[in-house]
Amino acid sequence: MSEPTEANGTAGAAPETEAAEAGSARRHVRVVLVDDHRMFRTGVQAEIGQTEQTGVEVVGEAADVDQAVSVITATRPEVVLLDVHLPGGGGVEVLRRCAALMNDTEQPVRFLALSVSDAAEDVIGVIRGGARGYVTKTITGTDLVDSIFRVQEGDAVFSPRLAGFVLDAFASTDAPPVDEDLDRLTQREREVLRLIARGYAYKEIAKQLFISVKTVESHVSAVLRKLQLSNRHELTRWATARRLV
Repeated sequence: MSEPTEANGTAGAAPETEAAEAGSARRHVRVVLVDDHRMFRTGVQAEIGQTEQTGVEVVGEAADVDQAVSVITATRPEVVLLDVHLPGGGGVEVLRRCAALMNDTEQPVRFLALSVSDAAEDVIGVIRGGARGYVTKTITGTDLVDSIFRVQEGDAVFSPRLAGFVLDAFASTDAPPVDEDLDRLTQREREVLRLIARGYAYKEIAKQLFISVKTVESHVSAVLRKLQLSNRHELTRWATARRLV
């Protein structure tokens, strides 16, 4: 009598297993990776890009703003993993230039910021720009895959530590107004501004941001011009007044 019972048990489990496998096979999302570090993109691709196992298909990569806009426009992925700090204007600039794709009601392109930064201004900047979520690079591969699918479905996704001040900034009646002057600056210019205001020398900024001293000088000149300031002392006072230091 034991043999029929064992056979029935096996037969009962098979349809559930097949159904689960079928459901997994149907779960699919096309993704573009945007990050200026090639080795990081390679690592993410290796971690989540095994389509048969994860359902994530990486259809393109980009290292700067111009590449990102070109690849995203050409491939029309469901989700873009977007770094905040990029050559050419940062993640906010990518969002601005891809706004039409984000608002496409038939096939919207949704953005999930993936950054090493957990600074409030970075998070609020890209969310204000239209990103559906923000997670830091400490996230596990499994959680990142889950976040990608949630964003694809229209959910808002944040790393736990970031969710609180995002909600405060957007839900509170006394949330700070949009700073039009600050919004004129690219993400890289904001980084340079913040370091200048903290008293860093140009060489120190160049070393910290992995750019040349000449590039730092160019960013400082751009910041002064956009904010209509004359020197770094005025710039420091401006940043301090806005609590950016």
